[in-house]
Amino acid sequence: MEKRTRVLVTGGAGFIGSHLCERLLNDGYEVICMDNLFTGQKDNIRHLLNNPYFEFIRKDVLEDINVECDQIYNLACPASPIHYQYDPIKTIKTSFIGALNVLGLAKRCNARVLQASTSEVYGDPEVHPQPESYWGHVNPDGIRSCYDEGKRAAETLFFDYHRQHGVNIKVVRIFNTYGPNMRGDDGRVVSNFIVQALKGEDITIYGDGKQTRSFCYVDDLVDALIRMMNSRVDFTGPVNLGNPGEFTMLELAEKVIKLTNSSSKIVFKPLPQDDPTQRKPVIDLAKKELDWEPTINLEEGLKRTIKYFKKELKN
Repeated sequence: MEKRTRVLVTGGAGFIGSHLCERLLNDGYEVICMDNLFTGQKDNIRHLLNNPYFEFIRKDVLEDINVECDQIYNLACPASPIHYQYDPIKTIKTSFIGALNVLGLAKRCNARVLQASTSEVYGDPEVHPQPESYWGHVNPDGIRSCYDEGKRAAETLFFDYHRQHGVNIKVVRIFNTYGPNMRGDDGRVVSNFIVQALKGEDITIYGDGKQTRSFCYVDDLVDALIRMMNSRVDFTGPVNLGNPGEFTMLELAEKVIKLTNSSSKIVFKPLPQDDPTQRKPVIDLAKKELDWEPTINLEEGLKRTIKYFKKELKN
């Protein structure tokens, strides 16, 4: 029997990681899911635990990682402002020392390693939409810096390991992603709006509601991650992964109210420090190199996500 490719997913019990683990198993990989369950949830992977090709290890990426693998997806890091600002020192350590640990493992195992970086490396962008060539406009000492600068430093480390040690790297910059397995308390806009609408509470918009985001459904993103991991060896990235459809916060809130048939009212609150006013990826590189672009539109993705949260709120 042909040997299965062995894949380590750090942060594998998280929102994106859990979808990635499931897709990899369905595609015939052997999967080791590693998570410290700070923001990840065992419920996200519970249905995978009886699969003979799936292994769960409760462990922090800051600790030494002693496994054998062929590929590593490094998704370990809290990604919502509420969670990454809860312990900012731990956040920046997770980004940098976590990257150092997975790169050391990749070097030892001769494994290919993918870094889940973020559109936050662009900060509050002065260039719109954002291509990979844009270096960003980031506040190095604000309340979001632990995440923004942590991810920027991790990218630096990945490229230095590639240049200095020949490690086979892939770097992706993930834009706003949503879907089932999001936490209702993570403070991100899609989950916030859906939970508030389903409970009939006021929908909270920070600022005037004119700031924009681009929303990619999680299945589309997972497809892109796997394509990037298996792309030609000399294509390292960084590559933007996201949906170039752009919506204001007000448009999103109105869509959620309509799809949930909610009686919620929209209320406005002050904008947090360094909150970006615009986010939209240029995905020409992903189209060219990965033959990828999102296929699930916002309305369809929201319907699937609302269905998930309706079930969660009943439990």
